[in-house]
Amino acid sequence: MTGGQLVAAATDRFSGFFSVTRSQVYRELPALAEAGMLRLGKQGPRSSQQYIITAAGKRAFKSWLNTEPGPDNVRSPLLLRLRYAGMLTSKQRAHLVTSAREQYVEKLNEAKNAAKVAEDPYEKAAADFSVAHNRAVIKMLDAIPE
Repeated sequence: MTGGQLVAAATDRFSGFFSVTRSQVYRELPALAEAGMLRLGKQGPRSSQQYIITAAGKRAFKSWLNTEPGPDNVRSPLLLRLRYAGMLTSKQRAHLVTSAREQYVEKLNEAKNAAKVAEDPYEKAAADFSVAHNRAVIKMLDAIPE
């Protein structure tokens, strides 16, 4: 896959609970190739470069999966904005809450669909978490007085 394809796939698979940026992906791909975890594939249009995971890359990924994940850290642009929403006008605050709620309702629907089709129990657990998370954010937004 190319970097753009990897970003799209990650967004599709992980957007309910983990995000990646184009800059992260494009920064790491050459380093992973240099370390022997990936090899270069076909050169595509507009200088897009395909990468193919190597056997060493598969082993490293499996090894990473088997390590302790460490603490979860919530990094939410919404929560950061809500923390300082008192500096906004009431109209701006209402817009912040309304637009965030709309986004989380959409994410909730996507997560519900992912949970319905997930066959692997671990994939289903992650999808169910995403459903619960989105419901919790919507509940929090609904509890904010207007």
